[in-house]
Amino acid sequence: MDVVGLLASKLDDKPSPKVVEAFLRDAARKYCVFKIPKRTQGFRVIAQPSRELQRYQRTFLDNFSLPVHSAAMAYRKGQSIKENAEAHLKQKFLLRMDLENFFNSIKPALFCSVWQSFADLPSLDETDVGLINQLLFWCPSQRRGGKLVLSVGAPTSPMVSNFCLYHFDQALTEFCDTERIVYTRYADDLTFSTNMPNVLEKIPKQVQKLLKEKLTGKNYQLRVNRIKTVFSSKRYNRHVTGITLASTGKLSIGRERKRYIKHLVHQFKMGELEKVEDIAHLKGLWAFAKHIEPEFCRALERKYGLVTMQRIKEA
Repeated sequence: MDVVGLLASKLDDKPSPKVVEAFLRDAARKYCVFKIPKRTQGFRVIAQPSRELQRYQRTFLDNFSLPVHSAAMAYRKGQSIKENAEAHLKQKFLLRMDLENFFNSIKPALFCSVWQSFADLPSLDETDVGLINQLLFWCPSQRRGGKLVLSVGAPTSPMVSNFCLYHFDQALTEFCDTERIVYTRYADDLTFSTNMPNVLEKIPKQVQKLLKEKLTGKNYQLRVNRIKTVFSSKRYNRHVTGITLASTGKLSIGRERKRYIKHLVHQFKMGELEKVEDIAHLKGLWAFAKHIEPEFCRALERKYGLVTMQRIKEA
């Protein structure tokens, strides 16, 4: 496959192959890096490609349909955290696991290995591989020839990550099907559920086995964040990607979030919520609640009045 020729012909401004090749050879260093605080502690490093690099990346992915397994729920049209949670709603027992340093643990060697495993994707020569690596991966050291990783911030990283975990998702789904376990993955969050007691105890060992077989190579390795491995059942609160699986058999945004939204709505009605960013925050929470638990939103409308809720939407 001629990566340079493909991009030269598909980009809107039709640059010459020489211009495309020159751009790609240094693409992995064309990132703006900044940090944002995590919800718990520490910071998340965001590496955002330049606008021009984003244009190249999107053009590349627009011309390839990278296989994604059905167990992967994130970054797919028609799928969201709601559908991810709904998959486990009718199960009594739940297990949540997390992959550590997810995007940055995905390296070019893994991408290339998975690409070569699909016969319907075009074959790549050494030059193609090098240029694609520069196009899709980020160089944290900013040194020419430095190690490359998948960045948090590139528009292509979500699809590339799902693609790279295809064989892992497939093997884990096959194992879970034999054990009558429901498995979904939302980015780095792995969720398992079943109505059979004690069955989920087999999963951590199987995940470690498949990580070693499918996602470990000479230059890359994905690991489980053991601190975030959590077993739960209907006796306790069950949460999947931030959504509560209520004992009533319905999805819920959770008691604490409901109290917080009520507090903000009350403040708005009393004229105490004036900052633009605070109102925008409330509107975002309202949209989330309406998507997950519309009954709660209807109850708020009855309590505070349709006029108040309309004012929030229009603010």
